Order: sequence, then C-alpha cells, then structure tokens
Amino acid sequence: MKIALVYDWLDSWGGAERVLLELNRLFPQAPIYTSLYQKDKAHFARKFPQVKTSPLQKISFANRRWLTILMPLAFETFNFDNFDLVISISGFAAKGIITKPQTKHICYLLTPTRFLWYPRQYQNLKIPKTVSNYLKSWDLVAAQRPDEIVSISKTVQDRCWKIYRRKSQLIYPPVDNKFLAPKQTMVKKKFFLIVSRLEQQKKIDLAIKAFNDLGWPLVIIGTGSWEEKLKRIAKKNIRFLGKVSDQKLTRYYQETQALIFPQEEDFGLVPLEAQACNTPVIAFGRGGATETVKIDQTGCFFYPQSSLTLKKTLSKWSQNGYNTKSFQSWVKKFSQEKFAYSWQKLIKTYAKS
Repeated sequence: MKIALVYDWLDSWGGAERVLLELNRLFPQAPIYTSLYQKDKAHFARKFPQVKTSPLQKISFANRRWLTILMPLAFETFNFDNFDLVISISGFAAKGIITKPQTKHICYLLTPTRFLWYPRQYQNLKIPKTVSNYLKSWDLVAAQRPDEIVSISKTVQDRCWKIYRRKSQLIYPPVDNKFLAPKQTMVKKKFFLIVSRLEQQKKIDLAIKAFNDLGWPLVIIGTGSWEEKLKRIAKKNIRFLGKVSDQKLTRYYQETQALIFPQEEDFGLVPLEAQACNTPVIAFGRGGATETVKIDQTGCFFYPQSSLTLKKTLSKWSQNGYNTKSFQSWVKKFSQEKFAYSWQKLIKTYAKS
C-alpha cells in the first residue's frame, strides 16, 4: 500500500511534530506534503524520504499569518492519484486535501481549527470578520472530505462532533520510550518545571505570577514569541533555559518536584513525558490534561485558570504519597507499541477494502 502524509506546515517543534515522527516511524517510505517548510526550524523533517511543498513555499515565511487565507487553496492543489492512502495530520487546512475515490483519506485530527472556533485563546491573532467567515465555511466543508477521522483525544472527539458533526475514532498519541524512567530512583530537587512553547495561549504568565508570589524555584524550558515578555515579569527565582536536548529534558523531568501545566491543550504530550519519568503533574483541569493525568495518583488539577488558584494548589501540594508504580502502569496506556498497533489495525481495514 502506497501511503502519503500531509501536515499543515513544517516550521516549529512541539508535541504535534513528535506525532509526525511516530507516523514516520510506522510508514518510513511515506513522503510528507505541506504548505510551508522552514528547514532551519524543522530539522526533524529531514527524516522523511521526501518533503513536497505547495506554491506558498515561494512566499516569505515572515508573513505566514497573512497567508492563512491561501492555505485552503494550497492544499487543494496537491495531487494524490498515485497513492492508495493519505493520512492528514491536521489542526487546520491539511484535512482539506482533495482525493479521488480510489485514494482513501484518513484525517488524524489534532483539533478543529482553534483560531476560528476558539478565538478567545488567540486574542493576539486579529482576522477580519469577512476572512474568518470565509475560512469557517471552508473549514466545515473540508472536514467532510476525509473518509475517516481519528481524534487525538476525547476532548477533540467531542469538538469534532460539536463543530463538524462527524463521529471519530480515538487513538492517543504516544509518549516516546526515551522518556521512560530508569530503574534507579532519581533524587528530586527543589525546583518545579514548565516545558512549553512560550506563546500567549499557553498561559505561562499565570504560572510566573504564582511563583513570583511564592518565591519558589521554577525552571522554564522552551522558546516562543512571548519569551521576552515573560522574562520581563519573572523574578530571580525563575530561570529560562530555552531549547534543550531530549537527554537534558529527561533529566529535568526526573529531577523536578512536579511539572506545572497551566494551559488547556487538545491533548498534550508534555504531562505524559513527565509522568513517564515518575514525576507528578499539576495541571489546569480542562482539556487533554484531564485524560492524561490520573487525579491523586499521578497528579492533581487546579481550577479555575488563575494564578491565585494555582498558588493555592501549590501551597497545599505535597509530592509525598505518589507511588512510582502508578506512573508506569498509567503511562503504558499511551505507549508507542499501543499507538503502532492501533494504526496498523486501522490501515488493514483499508488494505482489504
């Protein structure tokens, strides 16, 4: 079976990109089609046998936000006649590819397009109403094109039905085995940890305000457009490390008291990576974290989403009582092996049809 992968754009590194690499591991011969490819920011994409870009590749990356209105057209120009199956991994336009009847299309849905349907999370992204209305209309049509939709979480399943009126299967993204805890017990240090892209919707400022008040040590790993703003409001007890290797990241996961996860995500791999390292998670109690954190066994939640609530939760929190066996048995639910089995089982149904 000849398979192709399709992704919205290749210009950053995060949880969705880890999922891409998992699919590349399962289908190593599959090329990837995308609207834009920025090689210096997406080194991981070199693992794909071929990266095919849309005509938008010829336009400056600095203006990607203004290319949004052209994204639908970009994906509709691709031709997949030579493939038996196309898997789109999409949080926006990649699901809108057009395939002929002989080519099956499965969409691995990261989320219904957030900046269209949940604009409050993207207050800094101003889109004219006429453009937004056009994109919403197109998005609803595009969501009907895949032969099947697979959601990354129950949260996304619910949104898929609510917005697109489509039922979907569920296959959770996997936590990479490299994060699994070593046999020896690591000594926990006093600091807390955040691992995230530093963007407005990630609510890192909320955590910084809480730790500013508490005076407790906080380490922040990640980069983004809000990095300088966050550094300006952070006190000396908060350190920014930028990007680190997976080896160093694993070490920080193992040594921290707890991972702080203040944002609402569609799924979120970071809490699972921390739990794989036997580290509890303190997360905002909505979205994907409610599926990846087992309350009172691998972590706890704070609600509502405010620095005051997080501070109160931290003041009452104690790492004592968390059993490492709970972490390892829970994380198995999100294993690479289970992910591979679920996809292979799904693909077989299309191979027989």
